[in-house]
This record gives sequence, C-alpha cells and structure tokens, in this order.
Amino acid sequence: MEQTSKTNEVTDRIMETFAGRKIMLTGGTGFLGKVLVEKLLRCLPDIAHIYILMRPKKGKDVKQRLDEIFNSPLFEKVKAQRGLAALRKAVTVINGDILMPDLGISPEDRKMLCENVNIVYHAAATVRFDEMLKKAVLMNTRATKLMIELAKEMKNLVLFAYISTAYCHLEEKVLRQKTYPPPADPHQVIKCVEWMNDEVVEAMTDKILGTYPNTYAFTKALAEGLVEESLPHIPSIILRPSIIIPVWKEPLPGWTDNINGPTGLLIGAGKGVIRTMYCDQETYADYLPVDIAINAILVASWNFIYFKDREKRVFNLTSSSEFQVSWAEIIERGRKITQKVPLNGVVWYPGGSMKKSRLLHNICILLFHMIPAYLIDALIFLAGHKPIMCRVHRRINKGFEVFEYYANNQWDFDNSYVIEMRYKLNNLEFDKYQLHGDDMDLDAYFETCIRAARVYILNELPETLPAARRHLRIMYWVDVIVKTLFFLFLFYTLINSNDFTKTMVADSATYIVKQLI
Repeated sequence: MEQTSKTNEVTDRIMETFAGRKIMLTGGTGFLGKVLVEKLLRCLPDIAHIYILMRPKKGKDVKQRLDEIFNSPLFEKVKAQRGLAALRKAVTVINGDILMPDLGISPEDRKMLCENVNIVYHAAATVRFDEMLKKAVLMNTRATKLMIELAKEMKNLVLFAYISTAYCHLEEKVLRQKTYPPPADPHQVIKCVEWMNDEVVEAMTDKILGTYPNTYAFTKALAEGLVEESLPHIPSIILRPSIIIPVWKEPLPGWTDNINGPTGLLIGAGKGVIRTMYCDQETYADYLPVDIAINAILVASWNFIYFKDREKRVFNLTSSSEFQVSWAEIIERGRKITQKVPLNGVVWYPGGSMKKSRLLHNICILLFHMIPAYLIDALIFLAGHKPIMCRVHRRINKGFEVFEYYANNQWDFDNSYVIEMRYKLNNLEFDKYQLHGDDMDLDAYFETCIRAARVYILNELPETLPAARRHLRIMYWVDVIVKTLFFLFLFYTLINSNDFTKTMVADSATYIVKQLI
C-alpha cells in the first residue's frame, strides 16, 4: 500500500525535537543499539550528548569497547561526515553493569545522569532464548526495574522508552498495541531469584515459566509489567520490534553483527550444514530491517514528545500486516541466492527441505546431519586437526528447539500506530525516517544480506567468489554421484530381496525421493 505525506513542509521536526537533548542508552553494544547510536550521531547531530551504559569485557575497558564500536564498518559514513574526534566528544561511556545492584553505576555518575538526561532508551537484555532463568530475570526484568527507578530520579526526563519484543505475549495470537497482564508478579519473581541459588532456580524453571516456551519471552513480559506500572509516574512508552534483520538501506546495506534469525538459517543452509527443518513451511514470521526499526523508535519518540500524544504508549514495530514471507519462500529465495553468491568452503551442496513430520525430520537429522558430521570429524581428526562438525550440529540442534516453537505457530500484529505516524511526517521526514517497505525488492535485499554476511560475518571477501563458485560446482557433482550410488544400492538391494523386503525397500525409496530430494 503506497503511503503519502500530508504536508509539504521541509523542516526536519524530528531533528528539532531532539536538538539539545541528552540521551541515555543501555544495550549500545548490541545489534539494535549500535544502529541506534549511529543514526543518532548521523541524522540528529544537534543532540547535546549521548551516555551509553557499558561494562568492561574480555580485558577491555569501556573506552576501548567504544572505540571498537566506532571502528565498525557501520560507522564509516558518520565518521566521514563528522570525524572520529567529534563522535568521541559526543558520546560518554558510563561504567556499569545491568546484572549488578544499582546497575553498577557509581554515585557520582548516577547524580550526573539524574541532573542531565532527558531521554532514556532501555534496550539492554540477554537475547538468548535458552538463558538460565536467574540470569534472564536479573538482566531482562530486574535491570528494567532498576532503570525505571533511575528514571524516576531524573529531573528533566521527557521520555523513557523500553525496547521490548513483539514475541513476549505468546498466548495472544493477535497482539494489540496495549499492555497485557504479566505472567507472574515481576517483583516476586525478582525477589525469588535474588535469594535462591542457581540450582534451585533451574530446578523450578519449568514450573515458573508455565506455558512460556523460554526464559526470554517470560522475562520480557515481566519487564513490560514493570513499565506498565510506571506509566502514571514517568513519561514511558513500550516499543515492540519483531525479529530484527540486517540493514536494508542505510547506513550500510546488508550489515549485521550476528547470525540470529533468517541470516543464520541462510548461512547454515548455504554452507550445506542445515539440510532439514521441522516447520510448517506455509506459516510466516514477522521481520523488520534494523534501520526501519530504528526509524520507528525515533518517530514514536517524536510523536510522544512533539505532539504530546499520551494515548499511544505501546507500539508494535512489525511488518506482517503488510508483508508476509513464508518460511518456504525464505528457503527458496535463499537457495537461489546462495547458488548465485555461494559461501566459501561449503561442506556439501546446499539442499534439503522443511518437514511437517517430526519423525521424518529426526530421521533426516541422523542421516544428513549427525552421520556426516561424525564422518567429517573423523577425517579432520586423522588430518591432525580438532574436530568441529559434531559440535556445530549440537549447537544447530539446540537452536532447532527454539526455532521449532516459533516456526510452527502463527502470530499476527496490529501496527496501526506506526501506519498512522507515517501521515504525520512531511516529505523530508518521510524519506529520512522511512517507515514503509513499498519500494522493497525482496530478492535484491536477500542478496545484499548474503553478500554482506560473507564480508562482515564470515570474513569472505568479494574476490573469493570465483573460487567459491568453482567449489560449489564440484560439490554439485559430488552430491549427484553420492545420490546416484545411493539409489543404485537401493536398486541392487531391491532385486536381490524377497517379496516382503522388495515392497519395503521400494516404498522406502519412493518416500525418500518424494520427501528428501
């Protein structure tokens, strides 16, 4: 559906709204957080200052970690625009840790933040679905409570924005733009995990989660309950992005820093490692390019501050009401693109399929995942190297446990608030903070994502593509030869068997041909 602007004004009112504001951000080292920081620095240069809560990690202090972020290819455009020195001057890192009491912030830093900050974006969280419950509660729920308490002390606060997820109220098959009762009392859950040791919490995890499939969705839903409590006391909004996928347009098409979501599936399938998935291929998930998600966050913030719109407090940042891409379509598009833009060193020619039968899926895991993994690892071991394939497939199988729940269930989302906000944008804002996908070419976007993943995730430079294509052609003929030998073996077994075995082998061969090849 084509969207048009209602006004021909040329003033960037969003930039004016953020001018002179001081912003605090948690989760600035995450995928979404990095893109948010880059957008703030590049498109809203009149922001007074940005404070990022960060902890030392792997022997690096917070300033070194900030320099690593600025050295990312994501920041090349804004560095060319403003210079590295200006970026460093615009950002202050606050030493802290969301796992610690009081967020690990010193009294001096806390006082400074309370006196200066106008806008808070709380995006920090563990996004591991299989995280231990205690850690997930401390990071996703208690940290939100502590951030709300900090926000209540901020003297000049105009907005507290909590970055939630569209997949946290899983009992709702249609998610509305409103708050929902949390699955448990978040205060009680926090108290319980604080005084109980890890072993006791883990033993009680299934009982505590109830119908929730993982600790991520459960703890994010609890956190939303805390933000709902804060609505009468501080200027709060809840933002629910769906599955965040790589950059679509700007600043760096295709860029991502992780292999979560469809990118990981495409890489795994493109390497020939993933050959089966238990999934209803006709269902669809909800995806949102990270740059569109960031634009929506900024426009929702502007809507709250500039228009003083207090009716809209919960925003679903989703796309499936306008775009629905089935799992089957993702795999089919991915297969075509990874043949055009192959990955280096594929272990087998990309293939396989989605299965509606769990039994067939498990058989395929054994035949096409585990047995080849053991054979490859044996060859690697005999060559004097450390085996890796079995470890890779154990991680894949663990990932399947999470994936299968979401791939075999269907949710829809009301995103009418975002659609309404498009009409509040003038022509300049409409282009600068794009919220629509009317001009998206899915094949071109998928190809850009694969090309970017080769470079930024796999460190496979463009000049390696010719060799990758040659290797793929070799693996194609290896695949053909192995399949031919397999069916010759079946045929030989068939003609040398008794009538019962002939029937069984023939039926099995027919089934395998239909389902696997």
